[in-house]
Amino acid sequence: MAIKVRDFEVRLTRNKEERKQVRQLRYRVFVEEEGAGATEEQRALGEEYDSYDRYAEYMAVFHNGRVVGTYRIIDRSAAEKMGGFYTENEFNISKIKKYNGNIAEMSRACVEKEYRDNALVMRMLWAGLGEMIIRRKIGVLFGVASFVGTKPAKSAQAISYLYYNHLSPLRLRATVLPEKFADGVNPKLSRMNILPPEFVDVADAKSEMTPLIKGYLRLGASFGRGVFVDAPFNSYDVFVMVETRKMDAAYQKHFLGRENALGSPEDKENIMKTVGKIITFPVVGSLRFVRNFVEFLLREDADDAEYIEDPKSETEE
Repeated sequence: MAIKVRDFEVRLTRNKEERKQVRQLRYRVFVEEEGAGATEEQRALGEEYDSYDRYAEYMAVFHNGRVVGTYRIIDRSAAEKMGGFYTENEFNISKIKKYNGNIAEMSRACVEKEYRDNALVMRMLWAGLGEMIIRRKIGVLFGVASFVGTKPAKSAQAISYLYYNHLSPLRLRATVLPEKFADGVNPKLSRMNILPPEFVDVADAKSEMTPLIKGYLRLGASFGRGVFVDAPFNSYDVFVMVETRKMDAAYQKHFLGRENALGSPEDKENIMKTVGKIITFPVVGSLRFVRNFVEFLLREDADDAEYIEDPKSETEE
């Protein structure tokens, strides 16, 4: 399904040219802006990519035909073709891989610089992911969230706060692999409890977080144990995971502006239960429920949303 809001559209890329635009956007953001390393070939092409792009899918937001935001999606079947998930280069995710259901990795999230002040592009990316979650019954969505640089101590408040307050449950907890750090990077930098708990200030922690990490928290995400210092990419990463059937109702306040945006507590509970059922049970969710969930994400822009359905896809009940 493609979702349009005025002259913006979110959907999976469909051809080589669109995929090239995604990689070019990633190059502008990660290499030119944030200082990630690049090969001579990548510099010549002006594209950022790795071996995991071969079978990955790209969720992209288009503005008048131009890619202005993207996520890379790798599901279980794609990972099997590539010998694993990208995240496994940094974290042990063996517990998540044993999950009895569909899982998907999200990575390389970025938005064109001039579109970052308007939250619409990021909300549309989440709407596209939300639609995919329901369609494919994805039970666990995971990936890494990055800070720019190679010194985790610069984000000591944020990282320590995540450690003390938002670690994933043990049954699904990912753990960092410091043995995969680049040569010369101190493995002790993988510690998340940089500060003792009494030194952690919530306001300072939130101020150090990237907008993406704040968004994950509002979604009800939890985090793996440890920090991965990715020196070649000029970043340090934390592992983030969302159990889609447990998405936090506080998400409404972030996306819809008020706690009771959907009406009574019973209304909120019923919508989240509906999403959970669509994901959990082996039945196809109706287009009506997909639209309800996407509109839940788009908030005030939902009235302008249009849905373009693949004729071979699900039919509305």
